[in-house]
Amino acid sequence: MADFDPVTKAVVPAAGLGTRFLPATKATPKEMLPIVDKPAIQYVVEEAVSAGLLDVLMVTGRNKRSIEDHFDVAYELEDALRAKGDEERLSQVKEPVDLATMHYVRQGEPKGLGHAVLCAKQHVGHEPFACLLGDDIIDARDPLLKRMIEVRATYGGSVIALMEVPREHVSLYGAAAIQPTEEDDVVRVTDLVEKPPADEAPSNWAIIGRYVIDPAVFSVLEETPPGRGGEIQLTDALRTLAGMSTEEGGPVHGVLFRGRRYDTGNKLEYLQTVVQFAANREDLAPDFLPWLRDFLDQAGS
Repeated sequence: MADFDPVTKAVVPAAGLGTRFLPATKATPKEMLPIVDKPAIQYVVEEAVSAGLLDVLMVTGRNKRSIEDHFDVAYELEDALRAKGDEERLSQVKEPVDLATMHYVRQGEPKGLGHAVLCAKQHVGHEPFACLLGDDIIDARDPLLKRMIEVRATYGGSVIALMEVPREHVSLYGAAAIQPTEEDDVVRVTDLVEKPPADEAPSNWAIIGRYVIDPAVFSVLEETPPGRGGEIQLTDALRTLAGMSTEEGGPVHGVLFRGRRYDTGNKLEYLQTVVQFAANREDLAPDFLPWLRDFLDQAGS
């Protein structure tokens, strides 16, 4: 077996404008919208850390300063909570600070996910890295990213997370053409198409927001022209890598994910995510679930 470089860094693109959540996102980054009482972006960083990635680069943009503040020390708040003897809330405030070593770079213009990843080139260098999109939250009970890192260690190249979606929804995602391997949850990716019409999709296995990427992607992205939506698409660069040899930085494999994923990219699914998280909280569920049942009974009557 080849000896592939280990994955130690995570890149989290967080430079989007959040237009689907206006007016809330006029002054507040979409990534800071809470899932109950914790911003969505913290769940993403926690996932990277649980997979052993303690070096996290956040690709941000204008009006995203509160993300940096969230993962930084809040001296006045900590002092106030300490003076009150409120150890529980003090621990909650300090938790994001101690998660990982955080770094930040700005994406000057909204040129697409591929361009956002390219902004990480100087920090990542010649190492493979994980890329986690903030719209997707993977349940902590389903260690998807850890499995993807294992697959990279076995096959080299890049690894994408694939989830089966209804054929009519495939146009919302990148879709993959796949071939089986000897492992039930691992496939070889032979082609990728960004947001294809349903009747042109190579399969209904869709790319969700988790990637483990070979550093060869940077030179490919530098030569990748704008694609769908006039943006530089990461999917297009991965399609190129899928046709390359191991020595060149290929190939691309997929992990077939059948676990729990929460989408916070639109209002309806964001609300569904909040309800599901609240229903799973030991401190909230005993009161929240009876209220929810009563509300639904009244709404349906």
